[in-house]
Amino acid sequence: MASFKPTKIPVYPKLGEKVTQDTLYWKNYKAPVQIKEFGSVTNIDYSPVAPHNFAVTAFTRIHIYSPLSQEPVKTFTRFKDTAYCGRFRSDGQLLVAGCEDSVVRLFDVSGRVPLRVFRGHTKAVHVTDFTANQYEILTGSDDNTCRLWDIPNAVELNSYKEHTDYVRCGVTSKLSRDLFITGSYDHTLKLFDARVEKSVMTMDHGQPVESLLLYPSEGLLVSAGGRYVKVWDLLKGGQPLVSLRNHHKTVTCVCLSSSGQRLLSASLDRHVKVYNTSNYKVVHNFDYATSILSLALAPEDETIVVGMTSGILSIKHRKNPEELNKVSSQQRRRPSYRVFVKGKNYAPKQDDYLVSKPVRQHLEKYDKLLRKFNVSKALDKAMEPWTRSKKPEIPVAVMKELDRRGTLKNALAGRDEQEVSLLLSFLIGNLLDPRFAPVLIIAADMILDIYQSVVGQSPIVDRQLLRLQDLMGKEIDFQQELLEVLGMLDTVFASRIPRKAAPGLENRRPNGLVEGEGSSVSRPHRQET
Repeated sequence: MASFKPTKIPVYPKLGEKVTQDTLYWKNYKAPVQIKEFGSVTNIDYSPVAPHNFAVTAFTRIHIYSPLSQEPVKTFTRFKDTAYCGRFRSDGQLLVAGCEDSVVRLFDVSGRVPLRVFRGHTKAVHVTDFTANQYEILTGSDDNTCRLWDIPNAVELNSYKEHTDYVRCGVTSKLSRDLFITGSYDHTLKLFDARVEKSVMTMDHGQPVESLLLYPSEGLLVSAGGRYVKVWDLLKGGQPLVSLRNHHKTVTCVCLSSSGQRLLSASLDRHVKVYNTSNYKVVHNFDYATSILSLALAPEDETIVVGMTSGILSIKHRKNPEELNKVSSQQRRRPSYRVFVKGKNYAPKQDDYLVSKPVRQHLEKYDKLLRKFNVSKALDKAMEPWTRSKKPEIPVAVMKELDRRGTLKNALAGRDEQEVSLLLSFLIGNLLDPRFAPVLIIAADMILDIYQSVVGQSPIVDRQLLRLQDLMGKEIDFQQELLEVLGMLDTVFASRIPRKAAPGLENRRPNGLVEGEGSSVSRPHRQET
């Protein structure tokens, strides 16, 4: 008896990913290093000065990490409740952070005890930042206010109460000590001037604002909130420049690349999108395990750091040129047994007899059932949820094999309402695929023949049959339009092709005379009747 041949699953060509310079640039990172924090990572901030350590705010602690280490080089734990928004000063020597207990604390990076404690807010402080002159601090709180503080005297300079909901983000100008912008859950962005007691510009984001970012030139402002990332032109009175909606859930943070030509946004949908700032189209995408709360890029884009709701801190380092060209010893092919016994240069002789070990055949579950002629169970095994959604070529190949054996009708018969609905759903999703259409059309015809007597008894099956009919109608109309276009193109191409002269008429003269060879006399051409 011949051995059983497993079902041949065809390998269809895949559409290759379009490789661009951005793809090569943003894929040039090592496998991520993951560090477990004590709670959700709500903020990440890089020090502006070398060696560019970064501060990670998570739960009641702020850890400072070195770019090359996986252990914190400094830890601040003097918080009674959840800490927020740990930010470095421009000289990298001071760090400020808010807290759930409404107190703002200022730390010396080389010390442990707070240098200053600012009290005045009545609720949690989620926004902290230094102004351009380095001697003042901006804070924003859930008490709907934002305040300016004087560092040397630890006193409040001014308080603004224009927002009507939580102030959850803010950014200060690096060019002017008096300008700063705040974003609130009341959907508004407000530009303040410390020399004036009220805001000088208001913009409506349309969603609760989660993050703000100023371009280096400070002519453009980026706001993130809801599913939207919006860019505002501050030089034209805060006019909206572009609105991006590429995320499926709330966008939590934004940042710029070192060149300023790429904008990154992170969201609760676990994705980081990279936009080209010239046309604001997505040029790359990063996927992460859980929802993202914070994102930061190291200078020269050497490292991408992402903080997640699960407390995982993901750090991706850029590959060095030496690492790109280095061939890992683990990737080298292991020498075979023959090399150890006979030597590297051994070659078999003419009289040598090769004894080959029989290869054991490993069958898939549906092939094992086919070998036992359990055709219905074999089709059920090929139609499991993961297989039919991720590998639809496997159920189609099994149907083709059953049709070749003449048992496809038996495999499709004897099914209840749920199983018939499952088959129809698979047909609706894949029938129009030109790779599967020849097989699935046969299966659809058999299903209609088998179950035509029960049509009208199940509303679920009836709806799917109507949807299948609608899809087929649209496909037929589409094919007819394509045939019409093909006919038009054939006509155009036919008119473009030059007509070839009939054989023997190349030397015919206009007056009907043929030029004789080797003679100076022309004779009239005799026409046959």
